[in-house]
Amino acid sequence: MRAYFDFAATSPLDEEVLAAYTRELRAVGNPSSLHAEGQSARMRMESARARIAAAVGAEPAEVVLTSGGTEADNLALKGIHAARNAGGAHRPRLLVSTIEHHAILEPAEHLESHGVDVVWLPVDRQGRVDLEALRAAIDEDPESVSLISVMLANNEIGTVQPIEEIVALAHPHGVPVHTDAVQALGQIPLDFAALGVDAMSLSAHKVAGPVGVGALVLSRGISPVPILHGGGQERSVRSGTLDVAGATAFATAAEIAASHVTDGTVSRTADLRDRLADGIREQIPDAILTGAGLEGDDSRPGDDDRPGDDDRSGDEDPRPSRLPANLHVVFPGCEGDSLLFLLDVAGFATSTGSACQAGVSRPSHVLMACGFDEDQARSTQRFSLGPDTTREQVDALLRALPEIVDRSRRAGMVSASPRWADSGGAQ
Repeated sequence: MRAYFDFAATSPLDEEVLAAYTRELRAVGNPSSLHAEGQSARMRMESARARIAAAVGAEPAEVVLTSGGTEADNLALKGIHAARNAGGAHRPRLLVSTIEHHAILEPAEHLESHGVDVVWLPVDRQGRVDLEALRAAIDEDPESVSLISVMLANNEIGTVQPIEEIVALAHPHGVPVHTDAVQALGQIPLDFAALGVDAMSLSAHKVAGPVGVGALVLSRGISPVPILHGGGQERSVRSGTLDVAGATAFATAAEIAASHVTDGTVSRTADLRDRLADGIREQIPDAILTGAGLEGDDSRPGDDDRPGDDDRSGDEDPRPSRLPANLHVVFPGCEGDSLLFLLDVAGFATSTGSACQAGVSRPSHVLMACGFDEDQARSTQRFSLGPDTTREQVDALLRALPEIVDRSRRAGMVSASPRWADSGGAQ
């Protein structure tokens, strides 16, 4: 019997979501058509949009449907930067954290290669953005900043960023803020209005929805220059025939995910994550648990280094310092991919960080940005739990892990070191 510990890469399609998806796939009608079938499809599309909006604390008119988180991130960076430089404006600087998902890093590097001045924001050992560095970057010349992009929760180490504080630094200068919230939905309270950001990316398949559906939530007054042309759908922000089935499935998945934050599901998952973390500490003492809210984080008074003390569902103030389903570990002396393959053979699906560029042994750009050395950044394993994870699966993993780590260490390390090194993972 296999055990799945890679929910952060993609989650199994929920049965209720599948049923809603299948029903809608059988329906006919293009929402842009004027006949009865088209207008019925339009009504179902707008109903799905309203449900997605309600699940994330937004207004229906603020939700732009996309093909996933990657497109949403690209539209945010490229589109908002272009809009902020339209009409003769000169705002060449884009502020981006060093631990973003590749769906942000690579568009930023693309813009950088075309003359945009990308300012890479540093993070501390736990992966939290240096707010003083951000303040200094803004204060240097506020009028030159087109956009700030900092993810709400990191896909590798699980650290949750102080987005409201970032917004408080940016908005007095008129600088918009985008956040990639792909990993946050269904794990922590998510309220677009309360966050105060101007743009927020989402993805359905991270919350038991289908692959190929996402959204960019945009506050009123923010209108990105489109990166897709032809048709003028989604208020001319994102052209393409509207995917009613995908939107309906996403709406169902988003509602279920949001309910998990308050119905005890996330709390139960966090308990299992804690059990796994404690077991790893006990059995593999030199393992390093990374990210905020774990060992080595002395910035939280009263934290006794347990990885879930501040990560329970319903804790809206303060927000948890890390995702409750995430555990990211450095196993010194192990090659990350070797460890992954050994775990896979033993029946456990895990990850070295994200899910693209599979098979390429590279150091995690996230850990490198956090100050870990290259060997440590290549010795990682991410365990991401979900609503279906059981105590029996966690205990089975803990029984198998010491021998697997020992075998991986005997196999040795292989070197490699490009710039943004880890796998990216489609959103």
